[in-house]
Amino acid sequence: MQVAEREVAGEGAHVVANLPYNVGTALLLRWLSGDWPPWWRSLTLMFQKEVAERIVAEPGSYAYGRLSVAAQWRSRARIAMRVNRSAFVPPPKVTSAVVHIVPAEQPAGASPRTIERLTEAAFGQRRKMLRSSLKQVPGALDAAESLGIDPQRRAETVSVDEWIKLARILSSS
Repeated sequence: MQVAEREVAGEGAHVVANLPYNVGTALLLRWLSGDWPPWWRSLTLMFQKEVAERIVAEPGSYAYGRLSVAAQWRSRARIAMRVNRSAFVPPPKVTSAVVHIVPAEQPAGASPRTIERLTEAAFGQRRKMLRSSLKQVPGALDAAESLGIDPQRRAETVSVDEWIKLARILSSS
């Protein structure tokens, strides 16, 4: 029975929501970390502008972090539009943005849990070099060096593709 439901759900729902900002990120992360391909075909969600910018941030930018990697490693995200405070009554104290996310193929060999462990360790100590922050993930430093990732880099300089390659090595060991 569950397989049949999965096939129907696999057709894909389009989720469009103005989520409460205090739970929006948690819901997004849950939807991104579940089974793949997901039950949804697209997500069109409103977030606080700074959160939206983190979702789509590129490596090396101030906004790039765990949320960027989580959103981009097996989906494509873009800011569809910015929403000014004046669009709401009463106007909130923050500017909002609508993010559109569609699933992509999950990179083979990289588990969601491994990506999560790596990015949690690396971005949890954002200002530290990888040689310090990745010590808590067994084998991560050796794997990074085998890929040519300099341990003196900081987490925000490591691309999503590099995180995936690192996760593949750790997932296979």
